[in-house]
Amino acid sequence: MTDSTKGVLALILACSIWGVSGLYYAQLRHVPPLEVLCYRSLWSLAFFTLILGVQGRLGEVRAALSNRRQVGTILIAALMISGNWFGFIFAISNGQGLEASLGYYIFPLVAVVIGKLVFAEKLKRAQWFAIGLAAFGVSVLTLGLGVAPWIALWLAGTFGTYGMIKKQLPLGPVVSVTSEVLLLAPLAIAWIVLKGTGAGGGNEIGTHVLLAISGPLTAGPLVLFSFAARRVRMSTVGLVQFLNPSLQFASAALVLGEIVTRWHAIAFPIIWAGLVVYSVSLWRQDRAAAKASSKVVISGTA
Repeated sequence: MTDSTKGVLALILACSIWGVSGLYYAQLRHVPPLEVLCYRSLWSLAFFTLILGVQGRLGEVRAALSNRRQVGTILIAALMISGNWFGFIFAISNGQGLEASLGYYIFPLVAVVIGKLVFAEKLKRAQWFAIGLAAFGVSVLTLGLGVAPWIALWLAGTFGTYGMIKKQLPLGPVVSVTSEVLLLAPLAIAWIVLKGTGAGGGNEIGTHVLLAISGPLTAGPLVLFSFAARRVRMSTVGLVQFLNPSLQFASAALVLGEIVTRWHAIAFPIIWAGLVVYSVSLWRQDRAAAKASSKVVISGTA
């Protein structure tokens, strides 16, 4: 099996775990979302620490947090990812998994806009058209339901901002996220202590087991994604990532019993069309870059 094939399989597994994670968090609806977030942060820290400890890389976390200026950037990233995690947990807890899936559908297009505004990246006409379709789809949903899909916009916005910040951090994904949850840990512990919900302090043992699973459920897909990202093309990463919100959508509609209104039935296909346009444009761009690179190699060896 080639490295590329291993990467694609790891990517599919990571996106599949993310996609069905809503079914897991639905089992914790009896626990306040903020409490679930606190436990998720702490158990993620424990699991990431275990991974880095086995690899002998805990010193990298210490080095990352020894730079005072860099700590500020890591803290902002931590607030963004915790905000994103909370938004998803809140959505599932309140029966809004469909809207959560919408957030991760429009995230790639939000990332394109951030790239344009912050990093002055050039956008092709097809990509502008894709953004327009997504905006139109969100507008249709807003007018139809009488309220903007704030959870979806929050999830896309926080994850997009998180990606923007991470782009400027010279750290690997596992070291970076470990540093982030380490900074969040004191806040998480303080909340759990103040609310009196520590082990045996309000939750049954079965609930604590479920909460503990949030550690590997958070860390595992990220490790797989990191493995895949180094072995497959970015266009492949972009395309396979749509498996995540697709499974979220299916889980919410088919398993959790959320109602797909006619406005969802109109808006989602419009947004999906935008994603198809964007994905085809990205694939062509990646293919053209690969061809240009191969020509340079061939001319250099001639």
